Amino acid sequence: MRQVKFTLNKEQIDFLKNYSSFGFKDKSSMVRESINLLKKKIEEHELKKSAELYAEVYEEDKNLQELTESAIDDWPEK
Repeated sequence: MRQVKFTLNKEQIDFLKNYSSFGFKDKSSMVRESINLLKKKIEEHELKKSAELYAEVYEEDKNLQELTESAIDDWPEK
């Protein structure tokens, strides 16, 4: 695994020192998991933002709404 150097404030360092009480084997595993959680949260936020933009486009585009409705009309029912 690669190593990086970064700076933390005292509160963050104190929090990181408690890695074992959170079930981590070391500080590095706690930081890696934290980065993974942040990455997932950012990706979810971007996905939500994208969905909102698509919804806005759909709301303003009557042709797209008609196309969607016509596709639904042809969809087989169970």
